[in-house]
Formats: sequence, structure tokens, C-alpha cells
Amino acid sequence: MAVIASTILLVTEYRSSQNEVRSTLSVLVDPLKYLVDLPTSLVEHAARFVITYRALKLENERLREEQVIHQSRLLKFEALEKENIRLRALLENSFKLGEQVLVAELLSVNMAPYEHIVVVNKGTRFGVHPQQPVLDANGVVGQVFRALPFTSEIMLITDPNHAIPVQVNRNGLLTIAMGSGQLNRLVLPFLPSNADIRPGDLLITSGLGGTFPQGYPVAVVDEFTAQPDKAFAMITATPKALLDHNRELMIVWSKSAPVPLITKSITDKEDHADEVK
Repeated sequence: MAVIASTILLVTEYRSSQNEVRSTLSVLVDPLKYLVDLPTSLVEHAARFVITYRALKLENERLREEQVIHQSRLLKFEALEKENIRLRALLENSFKLGEQVLVAELLSVNMAPYEHIVVVNKGTRFGVHPQQPVLDANGVVGQVFRALPFTSEIMLITDPNHAIPVQVNRNGLLTIAMGSGQLNRLVLPFLPSNADIRPGDLLITSGLGGTFPQGYPVAVVDEFTAQPDKAFAMITATPKALLDHNRELMIVWSKSAPVPLITKSITDKEDHADEVK
């Protein structure tokens, strides 16, 4: 039957000049062709979809990892930018001071109650010695309390055991500022109630005592309370230095002698080596 039907179709197509039979049959056969190809097409599309999905997933994971890396780098760059700003401020302040300075980096903070002592990474091998004044870009931080070969301990001006001679910048009034045990407060316990001092006055180093050269900013008076029944007024001041934000500090020399940057033992070894040669 198939052979007879094929023969009839061939003869009909041969005798027909417009291929009407083929056109008619194509309308019925073409959907069957697409139907037969449909499973293959679906499989190919599904495979392509799975491959594309896996590739997109891998690329998404890679991009997420790169994003995390770039964000961490941006955080590092931001920290470096802030450090650069701080160092620039210290450099500018060192030029303004006109003194020889050494920048030291903070290593640790003494957590004992009421003891405001920090440790920096410069010691006697850099020429650091006790009682040297220490500053930041804003004002006096404290003084060297103990100098070791590789580190030094700095007593902050807010330590209860610390006292610094100051004068009121407005009128030259001399007094002593002492640490209160609070990181943002100094007290001036030796001024009478009629002293010419008011909130907002700038306190600077007076130069008395020989530790702190004259003219360094120390604090700003923020409260003056007269006590008629007592000999002295209650006066507090806020330090100019950012004592709880500093990462780098300046150790100051008032002498003109250069700061030695190598230890004596290293120098002795080099001299001995020259003698051997």
C-alpha cells in the first residue's frame, strides 16, 4: 500500500504543473517534522540552559569573591589615607614647632585603672630618654615615663600622677594642670576664686620646670566654678591632644644635637670591624 501510494503521488506530481499535491501534503507533514525534532530541540535547549546556568553561577561566585577582596582593599586604602592625613598633620606640626622630633607609633595601652600610660615603638636606641615631651598634631600628649632599648612608656597628661606647668594664653597667668584620671579632663587645683581665667581660655606650656618648652598647646578651659568657702576654685579643662584617637606621636628634642638612629653596640661593632680590616 505504501508503494502504491508513493507511485500514485509520483505520477500525480509528474503530471501536475503547479505541485499542488506536494504543497497540500506539506501542510500536513511539516508539523510532524517539527514534532519529531521537538525532543531533540528540548534536550539541546535544556543542556544549553544547564551549562549556561553553571557558568553564570561560577562567574557569580568569582565576582562575589573579587568584590570581597576589593572591598577589603578599599578599607585598607581608607585606613592608609587616614594614616597619611595624620602623618601629614604631624609633619606640619613638627615644622611649626621648630624642634627636632621623632615620630613613634603606638604599640599598646596600659589598661590599669587611673593609669594613663601608653607604649610606643621607639626607645633608647633612637636617643629617647625619660622626661621628653610628647605631642600629637593638636597639642601636648604627655612625657616619656620610662625609656627602654626598643620601646618607651609615655605618661599622658591626664594621668593622676602627672602635672604640667601651664599659663593662660590670654593674660599669661601661671598655674599647674594636673591629670584627673579621666581621659578627657584636666584639673587646675591651685587658682583662687578671683583668678582671671574663664571658659574658652587656651592653656599653653609655660616652659617652667625644664621639661616642656614654652608655647605648646595643652588644653582649653571648659568650666570655672568659684567656691567661696574654699581657698581655691574648681577649674577643669579639656586636653587639646586627641588622647584616645592617636596612632602616631611625636617625641620632641629641645636640643640641637642630632638624634642617634643606631645603638652604641652597633657602632662599636662597626669600629671593631674597621680595626680588624
